[in-house]
Amino acid sequence: MASQPETFGDQPLRFSIPARDARGRLVRLDSVLNEILAAHAYPPLIEKTLAEALVLTAMLGASLKDQGSQMTIQVQTEKGAIRLLVCDYKDGALRGYAQFDAATVAALPADSTLFGIFGTGYLAITFDRVRPASEGGGRYQGIVPLEGACLSEAAQNYFVQSEQIPTFIRTAVDHIDGRCVAGGILVQHLPEGEEGRERLHVRLDHPEWEHVGMLAFTVLPEELADPLLPLEEIVWRLFHEEDEVRVEQAGKLTKGCRCDPLHIRDVIAKFPSEDRAEMADESGDIVVDCEFCSRRFPISLASLNN
Repeated sequence: MASQPETFGDQPLRFSIPARDARGRLVRLDSVLNEILAAHAYPPLIEKTLAEALVLTAMLGASLKDQGSQMTIQVQTEKGAIRLLVCDYKDGALRGYAQFDAATVAALPADSTLFGIFGTGYLAITFDRVRPASEGGGRYQGIVPLEGACLSEAAQNYFVQSEQIPTFIRTAVDHIDGRCVAGGILVQHLPEGEEGRERLHVRLDHPEWEHVGMLAFTVLPEELADPLLPLEEIVWRLFHEEDEVRVEQAGKLTKGCRCDPLHIRDVIAKFPSEDRAEMADESGDIVVDCEFCSRRFPISLASLNN
């Protein structure tokens, strides 16, 4: 029996090009992505959109090095096919879900634009770093209008508008052998204070970034979503003419839903008894749904009164 070819997924790769004041991250989601998607019966268009959002979350989350820090992407609209999309990353654990209107989705073409899927809305990116605020920790949130051809372009606009960091982002989603595979690349100019030069908005030119951006732009979607292609190979293809390119494997990604029956029970137990009685169903259970993993947790009133 022929052996299965080795695949390369679910482990982000960080890289930097010191002479060009640039850094980047690559990620390809495979098994973890399909575990997350399996919790819901998403239509193909919603599945593709959520897969792209999870790739963005993994790439941005891979920048966090402090244990316990978290990065969250949230897209919210009022009248779009997708009303709410949430993904987050914490200590290598990735999760996400989408709330959508089935009738609206069914009427959309398969190649719908970002505006067609979401309508008017906003993209919020939140970093919660556990280190002290004096060391760059605490919570930071940036919110930008949901603009661009896809979520990747909206995220790219976030960095340009909210942080004034020149950024290139490209993602790709494909179906291979009956499973969903998604990948992405993020390349940035190193801002002031991170071994780079001053931010570009105070300069009239920056040939290093222009050069790196042009090289990054040549990456192909089929390369990003090819599970048989090592991420290091993509870096080499793009930047092999550079004098020095440093690469570093980030931690392995996992499917991470943090719903805990004991924690849920403890939270409900803090409500007054009359409120708990109103929340209970006819069987005397308070049923809590987890949007991320699509699991239901029945907590009986009798157990809370013991």
